Formats: sequence, C-alpha cells, structure tokens
Amino acid sequence: MTDRPDMRAPTPLRRKHRILHLRRSARTTTTQWRRTLTIWLGAVLVGVVAVIFAIAADWAARERSRMIHWNPWVMLAVIPAGLALSTWLTRNFFKGAQGSGIPQTIATLHIENFAIVDRVLALRIAFGKIVLTTFGLLVGASIGREGPTVQVGAAIMHTFSRFLGQSQISAKRGMILAGGAAGVSAAFNTPLAGIVFAIEELSHSFEQRTSGTMLTGVVLSGVTAIALVGNYTYFGHTDVDVPLGIAWIAVLTCGIVGGVAGGTFSAILIRASRGLPGLAGRLIMNHPVAFAALCGLVLAIIGIASHGATYGTGYTQARAIISGTEHYPASFFVLKFIATIVSYCSGIPGGLFAPSLAIGAGIGGWVAQFLPHTTAGAVVLLGTVAYFSAVVQAPLTATVIVMEMCDNQQVTLALLATSFLAFGVSRMICANPLYGALADRFLETVDKAPQPVPAPVPASPAPPHTST
Repeated sequence: MTDRPDMRAPTPLRRKHRILHLRRSARTTTTQWRRTLTIWLGAVLVGVVAVIFAIAADWAARERSRMIHWNPWVMLAVIPAGLALSTWLTRNFFKGAQGSGIPQTIATLHIENFAIVDRVLALRIAFGKIVLTTFGLLVGASIGREGPTVQVGAAIMHTFSRFLGQSQISAKRGMILAGGAAGVSAAFNTPLAGIVFAIEELSHSFEQRTSGTMLTGVVLSGVTAIALVGNYTYFGHTDVDVPLGIAWIAVLTCGIVGGVAGGTFSAILIRASRGLPGLAGRLIMNHPVAFAALCGLVLAIIGIASHGATYGTGYTQARAIISGTEHYPASFFVLKFIATIVSYCSGIPGGLFAPSLAIGAGIGGWVAQFLPHTTAGAVVLLGTVAYFSAVVQAPLTATVIVMEMCDNQQVTLALLATSFLAFGVSRMICANPLYGALADRFLETVDKAPQPVPAPVPASPAPPHTST
C-alpha cells in the first residue's frame, strides 16, 4: 500500500499566496502606522504653534504696556498707523487672514471645491494670521488670539492631510475639524472644551462628530501645550458656588443682561459683515486702509478714556475681576464692547473669544454689586458665561470653557442654566449664530469671487492638403 501525500502540506502555489497575503498585510499596516504617526505629528505641531502664538501675544501685551507707560497719548498715532498697515498687508499679501478665523474654518467644512480650501487653509495664510494678530495686539486693537488659533490649527492639519494624499472628502474634513478643535484645546488649555466646540460649533455631521482623529488631535495638542507651559488654568482657580435658592437670582439677572448684550453684539457684527450703509460703507469699499486708520483713531480715543483698559485681549482685566483683586466701573465693559466692534469692522485679523470673556466678566462684576445674596466671584463667572454664550450661541461650549478655565466644577449647574438662558435671549435678538452667519457671508464672497479662466486650447492645425 503506497503512502498518500499529506493534503495539508503547503503546495508551492499556496506558499506563494500566503507570502503575497503577508506582504499586503505588512504594506497595509505600514500605511496605517504612517498615517497615524503623521496625524499625531500634526496635532503635536498645532500645540507647539499655539504655545508660540500665546508667547508672542504676551510679548505684544508687555511691549504695548511699556508704550502706554511712556506716554499714553502716543497711541493716537500708533493705533491708526498700525491698523492701516495691518489692513494693507492683509489685503495685498494675506487675503483670507482677516477676521476671527472661526468662520473661515466653518466655511471650509462646506466648500466642495478643495482648491479654494487649499487657499483658505494655506500655511502662508496661517503664518500671516499669527503675525498680523500679534501685531494688532501690539498696537492696541481689541482682539484675541484664540479664534485665529482655530484657523491656524485647521491649516496645519489640512496640510498634513494633503501630505497623506487623502482623497475622501470626509477624511479631509475630519482633519480640518481636528485641527480647529485642537486649536481651541491648546489655546485655552481646555481639552474638553475643544471637543465640545468641535461638536457644537464647527461640525454638522454625525461622522465628523464621532471622529477619532478629532479626539486624537485635541488630546495630543493639549498634552503638548501642558508639556511646554505647564498645567495651568486660563483664569486661575476659583472656589465659589451658587447654592440653590435666593442666590439663583444671579442666574436670571446675568442670563438676561448677558443675553441682551451678547445678542446685540452679534447682530451688529452680522449687519456690519454685509456692509455699512451711507458714507461709512462707501469709505470701506473705496478706501479700506483709510477706514482702518479711522477705526484706529476711535480705538485710541476709547483707550485713553478707559486709561488703557480696552487695549488688547482684556485678559488681565478679566482675570483681575474674576479673582476679585480689581473692580472696574460699568464704563469698562461698555467701552470694551464698542472697541471690539470697531476692531472687527476695521478688517484686521483677530478673534473675539478673549474680548468677549473680558466684556462678560465686566458685566458680571457690575451686576454683582446689586446682588448681595450671591458671592461676587460667582456672579462674575455667570456674567462671563452669559455674554460669551450669547455671542457665540453655543451654550455647552461656553459652559465648558468657563468651567475649565477657572478650574471650578461646583458652579457647573448654575453656569449651564445661565448659559442656556442667555442663549435663548440672544436668539430672540439675533436669530442667526454669529460664526455661522459670518461663515455664510464668507461662502457668498467665495462664490462671487472671479474664478480663473482656463487658457484657451489652441486648435490643432489642419492637416496639409495633399493632392492625389
């Protein structure tokens, strides 16, 4: 009886198929790891750039304080010249860098033509955003760096997306979303706020909301920021509470006052984005640099009237109000309100987050003197979250940002109630969310922009006539 061959023994053909399968698996694994490491590197870079941006903004604030200490009247020349130069540079070299940066990021999540997205989120525009925002803070504009950091983060992650050669639209948008969320996380050192902001404000689809890329970007950028500057809280630690009972009168008061103020602010900016009527509108259209200089003169007058309190982000004033070390009159938040609107209308790059927090803190500090049954520090936090929520119309984001920035979970329920009340009041005044409306306006501008006309294709020469 002859032995039969073992059918389980690999034949040469089976061995070849197994080797090919292993090679394909190895290539797939290598590609996945390369993609993952590239995303990680992009998120870390967002954190590094956000920290550098913050250091530059702090330097600008110190240098501006030195100028004011030397002679406060010098701002009558510095701010008009500075805003005029910033507007000229933006319009001639960094088109797309103007404004907050958040509307542009939202718009890129809806633009189908990725050639336009490539221009809006180019690294050159991101660089201009950082430089010109820092310059605006140096000369005294009432702007912040947090909104611009969102566009910078989105630009960095979009660049890495192009490097990976991603072709799926959902994957590209997921990287943009991750960059924007990472920018918020690193700018405020508030990782949870970055996630909530991406879900509530930037994202509008379930797939993007559940993106693991976004979570990875937020965590890594936040960890990078902590590694570079330490585990700090934006406004320090506050230990205040709003117990249920009569103290909740502050919730109603701040929610209504902050909602009215924030809704009015948003309505004014949305109206301004569509163009101002009359002489102002013609001046902006025909002489934008001169109009920016005029805005600078108004900012200088406001700054002198407020003894310099309205210049810059307002971070120092907000932190002092929240900690209770300084008390500002109602004129502070009124003048800061006006200064922020004027700064935005000038057309220079700069965000609205930090000035809004300062205005809200000013409102809370003013309201606190009329509410003796509630701790003053708690009322300030409620005023801050109310105004901020009313401006951005994103109540969850506002609550989480203020909660994380002050390292206080005791007051979370009161913050939520105030934030949602202010959101409702703001919607009655301004039906459209600010950033969404500005993003729509940006999309309209993109649609109306002249598209490059392709070069005509030369007609192929007729074949020479040959006689038979």
